Amino acid sequence: MVLRGINLHIQPGQVIGYIGPNGAGKSTTVKIICGILGNYAGTVKVAGIDIHQDPIAAKRKIGYVPELAELYEALTPYEFLSYMAKLHDLPTQLADDRIEKMMNAFGLGGNIHQRMDTFSKGMRQKVLITSGLIHNPEIIILDEPLSGLDANSVIIVKELIARLATEGKTIFYCSHMMDIVEKVSDRIILIANGAVVADGSFQELQQQSGNLGSLENIFASLTSGQESANQAQDLINALNHGN
Repeated sequence: MVLRGINLHIQPGQVIGYIGPNGAGKSTTVKIICGILGNYAGTVKVAGIDIHQDPIAAKRKIGYVPELAELYEALTPYEFLSYMAKLHDLPTQLADDRIEKMMNAFGLGGNIHQRMDTFSKGMRQKVLITSGLIHNPEIIILDEPLSGLDANSVIIVKELIARLATEGKTIFYCSHMMDIVEKVSDRIILIANGAVVADGSFQELQQQSGNLGSLENIFASLTSGQESANQAQDLINALNHGN
């Protein structure tokens, strides 16, 4: 997806909900911010650092939790997280302390030395979230961070997002779960076809859309209109064909 004229200025302490249909350009945006993609026109600054001019310094400011990631499952959480901590030059004692406390908080204290190839998806997701936060970054980019988590863990992560924001962290939250985005975000940015089509608080988006109610309704109105209902009916028609 080619991004078209996206210009974002995000303040510390903001929780940004970044949403859009599949193929809208969300992943491209995230990869550019994280320094994974470099072939683009324009300027990207992370905490005031130009990511082209000093990519290492910019990346040190970022904690990235991707939707899908390899966790080196032959390792234990302790081994994997220790490795991630070393990449960020954390002292061993500080890293060990954070690993123990964060794994305990996620209910994985008893699994810290267990190989991750035996873990459920939710357990792996907790390790992945820990790996993105272990260096206490200023900017946290979350791509579907709740994937595979049970209800209690979802509550923990939602509360964690709110508390990180109060500490001045910038949270960039990408998700298709509209109800969660609606609840946790201070500001919601909706993109479609590589361009921003809405930007504001949930209340502002409601006013701009004519009070359509939920974020899901606003999303559908701005991205697909009646198309989703028509597609659902097409699926029903296909199922009923020949009956």
